[in-house]
Amino acid sequence: MNHPKACVPTGKVSIASRLERLPMSGYHRLILTIIAMAFFFDSVDLGLMTFVLGPIKSEFALTTAQAGFIASASFIGMVIGAVLSGLLADRFGRSPVLQTSMIVWGVASYLCSTAPDADALFWYRLLLGIGMGMEFPVAQTLLAELVPAQQRGRYIALMDGFWPLGFITAGLISYWILRDSSWRTVFVVSALPAVFLLVVRQMVPESPRWLESAGRHARAERVLASIERRVKESLGLDALPAPQPRTVRLANTSRCSSFAALWTPQQRQRTVMVWLLWFLALLGFYSLTTWLSALLQQAGFQVTKSVLYTVWISLGGIPGFLTAAWLVEKWGRKPTCIASLLGGAAMVYLYGRVAQAAGSESLLISTGLAMQFFLFGMWAVLYTYTPELYGTGARATGSGFASAIGRIGALIGPSLVGLILPLWGQGGVFLLGTVCFGLAATAVWLFGVETRGMTLEGLSGD
Repeated sequence: MNHPKACVPTGKVSIASRLERLPMSGYHRLILTIIAMAFFFDSVDLGLMTFVLGPIKSEFALTTAQAGFIASASFIGMVIGAVLSGLLADRFGRSPVLQTSMIVWGVASYLCSTAPDADALFWYRLLLGIGMGMEFPVAQTLLAELVPAQQRGRYIALMDGFWPLGFITAGLISYWILRDSSWRTVFVVSALPAVFLLVVRQMVPESPRWLESAGRHARAERVLASIERRVKESLGLDALPAPQPRTVRLANTSRCSSFAALWTPQQRQRTVMVWLLWFLALLGFYSLTTWLSALLQQAGFQVTKSVLYTVWISLGGIPGFLTAAWLVEKWGRKPTCIASLLGGAAMVYLYGRVAQAAGSESLLISTGLAMQFFLFGMWAVLYTYTPELYGTGARATGSGFASAIGRIGALIGPSLVGLILPLWGQGGVFLLGTVCFGLAATAVWLFGVETRGMTLEGLSGD
């Protein structure tokens, strides 16, 4: 990797070698489960707006443009949160930022239930977005740095699979609560899992890779020794395999801006590619998903029925992310990403045609299932691919800024739908999604690199 003079690599690293030689164990699966559960609870909060936007629109007598603006509030916050979390996590560590994010979204979710008017709800959703925006990139970064290369893609893709599960859970919560209560109760219930923070504080270690890159060698040694001990206990081993001797260079992060590291000659093309990918993919996804239930209501379905249909089609996301988790290791990140985007583009267009025709409900659900299969598979690849493109001193920053650029797309999407819908109808909304996914696939095809099976240090040039 070509570093600017202020980023001349120094030192020798054994932490990566020791982490990479660890056999997969119950301890790794425990860490995956804990981080994925934090990811899951955030995903529930994020998915709720899809199901409660209709009732909120009715209670506050909002126009479609105003409703789209409310729906976009959390994405404004996520832009802020993603940028902050990446910079803070590369400066102060992954674990404290992850914990802080959980406090923010828990408090904000409860505040949403108390909103007296649309203006207050906007600001509470924005605060909620900051918490969610902080959590997502740090979770993927932390897991990427703890799991050996041969299983890294599968584990991160499985973590992302908790997003469709969170989305489905949000729908089920909304469906059951909205039958007898209001959307406010939905937000109260979604705030309760913030107590999971206690488990995260106890069980999830700081990244030894980050500690080493930050010059905290003694603590890195203590944390890694604890991980090694737990792996041995989990597998019942007396000794671990010897690490492969190799020299790895570390950037002098005290003298090098983590943001500047995204624009070195080797990283520049990767950064452009991943920013285009996140922006276009999230613009397309959230322009559709945030309005999915409301569009069904506009087509004549009752509130609870539209929510239930949206939950049904979201079930397609479960085999979608499981398939992606398998393909990213068997086929590769780049081809899996392109295939999921192109498949999503095709199925969004087809679903839109079926929804416009207002024909068979079974056909509507089946095409919706296929659409969500590809779109949630796309998410699994996004979260797998992104942290692999950057070095340890800039990994969280790179993931955070990519997520922030994506959230700008997510912010624009729902508001854009609110403007498109009165002018071009539902056909224009689904065409927007189709074009976005097609352009995102083109960006990956032209500028993407393959990362399957390589260590983080080998990929980043550290």
